[in-house]
Amino acid sequence: MRTRCLLLLLCSAIYFSSTASLSAQSTTKVKLNAYTRVKPAKDAAGNVIKPADSVSSLATFTYNVTSSRDGNSYTGVMVGQDPFSSGFTPTTVTTPVVPLIITFNSVATGLNKHGILTRTKGSTTLDPTIPDTACLTAPNDVPLTLVQQSPIFQTANFQFGATAVGDTQYIDAFQRANFWQLVANTDYHTLVNPVVLPAISLNIGSNDGLVIPPGVLGGCGNFGIVTLKNLDSIIVGTILPRLAAQGVDTSQFPVFLLYNTVMSEGLPENLNKCCVLGFHGATGSPIQTYSPIDFDTSGLFGPTVHDTSVMAHEVGEWMDDPFGNNPTPAWGHVGQVPGCQNNLEVGDPLSGTNIPPVVGSNGFTYNLQELAFFSWFYGAPSIAVNDWFSDNNTFTTDAGAVCQ
Repeated sequence: MRTRCLLLLLCSAIYFSSTASLSAQSTTKVKLNAYTRVKPAKDAAGNVIKPADSVSSLATFTYNVTSSRDGNSYTGVMVGQDPFSSGFTPTTVTTPVVPLIITFNSVATGLNKHGILTRTKGSTTLDPTIPDTACLTAPNDVPLTLVQQSPIFQTANFQFGATAVGDTQYIDAFQRANFWQLVANTDYHTLVNPVVLPAISLNIGSNDGLVIPPGVLGGCGNFGIVTLKNLDSIIVGTILPRLAAQGVDTSQFPVFLLYNTVMSEGLPENLNKCCVLGFHGATGSPIQTYSPIDFDTSGLFGPTVHDTSVMAHEVGEWMDDPFGNNPTPAWGHVGQVPGCQNNLEVGDPLSGTNIPPVVGSNGFTYNLQELAFFSWFYGAPSIAVNDWFSDNNTFTTDAGAVCQ
């Protein structure tokens, strides 16, 4: 993780990368860094709120655990019912899905050896609500429809190793497996109920975004970059208040669907500051959780970062760390984290690693990122399915000695 992101709970970054071919006019190569972030809940003074002090209408429970990795006690908050209790019934969280139709007013024309794009004026729109036959194949060519029909929101048969954990949504299957030794053969479920809201159109100024045609970097179709600061300010300052006036409250988890559009932490033409594929955030008092997520078919980040892999990462992290403030013993040097990190971000240790593809009832093959279990962070023995430490058994032990 970049130096500025090493502070506890401030952010997380994926550093897996792929080499993208440039246009025929250049033999230069560029490595696109793909990473995610978490924006933890903060008080009026800008301090990260402690889990025990997090106030929201979201259905959550508080856990207390003593880590075998360092012998210390930790308190955190997760979505759903407490698996350490009994009398389980399903928890369902309404999840508004808001497609963002983004019009860019700047177009990349080339790339120099320093990773800086040249650009010119031009208008291009990236829309997840309409067919894209360039990067997808009919009838499964509408990104929004594919998201609605995906295992994030629809049931599929999930089996981890020799153990069937249920016909259910992927993140629920992960969470059941996460606490399997406590909840096996019970009605313990944590489900997300998608409610598609009308798309919102955004017109991004040339200083805050651009589109890269396929001839510049390779990949499929047009690829958009918008500054994270600008997009987040629009979501928090304009869209969330508008949704609140329409009845979306803190018991719900709005997801903002981007299509082949990522975020930059610097100027959009500077690929050294790109690319944030998604993040989950928490804002306000009471706390409203939310997440902008890229449904990516560009192919610019390698074969495992595709369609709903980013959504699996972000929704899984929201479920296990909804307010972005769950502390863990330090871990790192794995997945997207080259340094040390101290939070319960279940996607970060396995960024770029997926479970076996899942074919939906629509015939589309979905990519879903593998996620790390509770016991990987806090230490053995595992309380998860098959005594595992991640849901495809990539991790065969816990995170080990405290990261330094």
